[in-house]
Amino acid sequence: MNEAHVTFSQEKLRYSAELTRALAHPLRLKILEFIDQNDKLKVNVIYKHLQIEQSLTSQHLKILRLAGVVIAEKDGKYMYYSIDYDVVRRAQKAVAKFIKVEQKYYSKTA
Repeated sequence: MNEAHVTFSQEKLRYSAELTRALAHPLRLKILEFIDQNDKLKVNVIYKHLQIEQSLTSQHLKILRLAGVVIAEKDGKYMYYSIDYDVVRRAQKAVAKFIKVEQKYYSKTA
């Protein structure tokens, strides 16, 4: 029997789930790609370019903002969105590490 104990930080686990959920949606990825191509954008530019409803765009941006993937900055009556590249890079590294571990595990069990 294995003597090791597995423990998780509930806060880190919750954030990880929120972050991967935010990044796992195709429309949110399109929004991120468009912001990435333009640095900083207003909501109306995003929904007009992607041809989606304003309310839907705002809902997806809220999920991305709560996960820390985008930064919202208010300038007068406009809200501008940009990408927090540090968060995206950390997520990419974590996913790559997870995939590497999974591949290693499955190659042992095959």
